[in-house]
Parts: sequence; structure tokens; C-alpha cells
Amino acid sequence: MFSKSLLSVAAAVLSWQCQPVLSQTYSSCNPLYTTSCPANTALGKAINVDFTKGSVNSFAATGTPTYDSSGAHFTIAKSGDSPQLASLFYIMFGKVQVTMKTAKGAGIVSTLVLQSDDLDEIDIEWLGASPSEMQTNYFGKGAVTSYNRGAFNPAPNNQDQFITYTIEWTSSQITWSVGNSVVRVLKASEADANNYPQTPMQIKFGTWSGGDPSNPPGTIGWARGPTDYSKGPFTMSVQSIAVTDYSTGTQYKYGDTSGSWQSIQAVGGKVNGNEGSAGAPVSSAAVPAVSSASVTIPAGFGNSHTDTAHQTGWPWVASPTGMSTATAANTAIAGVPSGWIITSEGKIVPVNSAAVTVQPLPVLFWPIVLMILAVIGR
Repeated sequence: MFSKSLLSVAAAVLSWQCQPVLSQTYSSCNPLYTTSCPANTALGKAINVDFTKGSVNSFAATGTPTYDSSGAHFTIAKSGDSPQLASLFYIMFGKVQVTMKTAKGAGIVSTLVLQSDDLDEIDIEWLGASPSEMQTNYFGKGAVTSYNRGAFNPAPNNQDQFITYTIEWTSSQITWSVGNSVVRVLKASEADANNYPQTPMQIKFGTWSGGDPSNPPGTIGWARGPTDYSKGPFTMSVQSIAVTDYSTGTQYKYGDTSGSWQSIQAVGGKVNGNEGSAGAPVSSAAVPAVSSASVTIPAGFGNSHTDTAHQTGWPWVASPTGMSTATAANTAIAGVPSGWIITSEGKIVPVNSAAVTVQPLPVLFWPIVLMILAVIGR
């Protein structure tokens, strides 16, 4: 007879191993239109992920990011490539710091996105044809009726050196920084009506080809393409990412369909429970004026709640007179299994990490696990 502890270990292993790369495709669930959407897994702490030591299982990959001693690499070698990483967890206000080199190449886009289930969004995008600037943007509740929220900001020599980029997001303001310099501030009171991002955010970053010849002319023009793949491959490299969640708990739930931050419930914690980690408010007067507003920076979402949410640029359609987003599959992150935690290094491990390995289960052990399952089923 097998002990209960052995059966528990087997169940834990299977619950972890059977998740298909920690993600699955499903229809989007917008909390503005229903109260039955699944809760978001909360980070609830601070983590610092060093990609020079390899991948971590708190970020799920699509495409084929690669790793070596200099970090994670997101390479576009041919049409259709768009490698990215997406966090299994969400933050409810917080700070995201990414140390990276952007990808070179006309039409190539490097992207960092914070994205919520109800279509709030905070972006940074770097165009491979523009090595001295970046584009910042925000959207609320999927509203793409106007495109006056984007801005160009200085980011010198971003393709040839590792630079730390920071998005700090609170209930009162968003700041975008390059190195130690704040380049843009958005106060909630100054944001477009009902468009200030304020719901739990997932973190995504990677590359895509806006200049692919198959894209519409407006898309290619915005990306400063077309992309010439014979001059590639084109690679964005990420050395590390540090994430601090300004709230605490294990899950974030939408308490109603208002989409307001006051309606968000932190299970086992408190919204703004880590607010002591937030920096002091930044005065807009202390920040250089943006070089220009942009009506050509894309939103990452569809035009209604029936559209499927997707990351900025995966894909969108532009034209000289307006923009709309194309429908794409949404990647649902399975979250952290019950009884497992995220460490400060971004690794997902069982609470009793000695109980079971988090590495893929070797094939030779599957007969044992199947035998245990057979016993359980009797």
C-alpha cells in the first residue's frame, strides 16, 4: 500500500507536469462584461530574474527564446517569427525594470507590455530603424477611438548596450524611465477620461516584425520597414527583469464590472499592501517634454469586448486614415499550482521544495506514476 505522502507527491508532480508549457489557448474573458472570469494569480512580492542563468518557469514562452550567459534572446530570422515571454503572474500596481538591448533592423519591433484582462495597457516599443528613441503609450479598457496617447522619448544607443528601462505604475501616476532618467509621466488626473490603466497586469516582452512584407502598408510604415530578412537575424536580448508588486495576496479578483482599481479584491492580502515600495511622486514639470505626440502608435486590443485580447503588435492593422486591431488567439496563463510558490529569483517551486523536483519528469519514471494513478483509481 502506498503512503498518503507518496500519493500527494505523485499528484503534485502530475498537476505540474500536465500543464502544456504552462499555457493554453482560450477565448478571452473580459471582466467588464461578466463577473465569472477566473481570478488572476498575484505575484504579491518582489522578484529579480537573472536570465543569464537560464529560463525560469514563472514566464511562459511562445516562439523560441534562447538563453546563454548574456541572457534571454528573442530572434527574428524569418517571416512569422515573434518570440516572447509572458508572466504567469499579475501585479496590481508596481514596478517593472528590464535590462536589455533592443533588436536592430528596419521593421523590427522590440516590445515591453503590461496588459490586463479588461484591456488596460502600458507599453514601451523600440523600432529597429530608430536606435536613439523609444515609444511609450497607454490604453484603458480597450478604447481605441483616439490615438493621442503615444509619445516618442529619447533612448540613446539602445541597440548596442544594455540599458535598464522602468515602468512604475501606481493609482496616481505612471512613469517611464531610461536608466536613471524619467522620460515621461502620466498622472491619473491628466489621463484621457476613463482610460487610466488600473487593473491587474500581466507582463509580456519580445520581438515581432511590423515590417513584414505581408503586413498592410500602414503597419510597415509605422514600423519603418519593410523588413529585409536577408540582413538578419535580428535579436533583442534581455539580461534581467525585476518586478515589484505593490499589492499583496495570492490572487486578484474583479469585484464588479466597473474596471476601477477600488473594485479589485486581493485574496489573502491587500491592494497597495506593498505601497511603501513605491517611489515618491514625480512632478511632470521635472520631466522633459516628449519629442512629439504620435497618432501612429498601435493599441494592442480589439474594438469591442467580443474581440480576443492580444499583445501590442501581435498583430494590428494600420492605414493612413485610422487603425483597427486584428483578431488573434489569446494565451491564457495557467498560473501557479496550489501548494507552490514563486521565489525571489522567479522560480516556481513547491512550498516544501525538497518534496518534489520542478524539473521535467524523466520518461523512465512515468510507469511508476501511472502505477500510482492506477492504485488511486481503485
